[in-house]
Amino acid sequence: MSEKQDSERPKSTTKKFGKGEREVPHHTQKAKKFYPAEDESKPKKVRKSIKPARPRASLVPGTVLILLAGRFRGKRVILLKHLPQGVLLITGPFKVNGVPLRRVNARYVIATSVKVDLKGIDEKTVEKVGEEGYFTREKAQQKVGEEAFFKQGEKPEKKKVASARASDQKAVDKALLANIKKESMLLEYLRSSFSLRNGDRPHEMKW
Repeated sequence: MSEKQDSERPKSTTKKFGKGEREVPHHTQKAKKFYPAEDESKPKKVRKSIKPARPRASLVPGTVLILLAGRFRGKRVILLKHLPQGVLLITGPFKVNGVPLRRVNARYVIATSVKVDLKGIDEKTVEKVGEEGYFTREKAQQKVGEEAFFKQGEKPEKKKVASARASDQKAVDKALLANIKKESMLLEYLRSSFSLRNGDRPHEMKW
């Protein structure tokens, strides 16, 4: 068959039906015996570009924050650094209220007017803790077979903290504790936990 005959042959047209498209043959062509029962879903084109997270003006390093969610909700902690994607690096310090170095979403904190001087803090350790992969958990080896069967009734093993992470915690908290003790009542303020009672009006409180 020549190229001229192919060009002269009537072509089918594509028409939109709802969200999908279907190929409609020319009346001289043989129609398809069946069509798909459902329109094929196509992914939507995302026009929004990923923008870097902008921290609130009140979230300045050294600010005392109140945690609103998670294991340590209600605790007062100190902001150390801003991490990518709106995550904050905070510490208790651990000796004061038991909150270790950890990451927190900026949406679930209240910034107070109290600030702690970060002078003398080990910046190299803070940079190290802020790197990606520092907080990833080591995959525990799952017990398989008879050993797992016979240890079902036993108490679970205590979680062991890595020695490197404990040393980093001490290095960061050492300077913070010295600065906290210089301010009167600041140590007691960080030890106390925040809570609301009946009749409290959060919108009228001064943080």
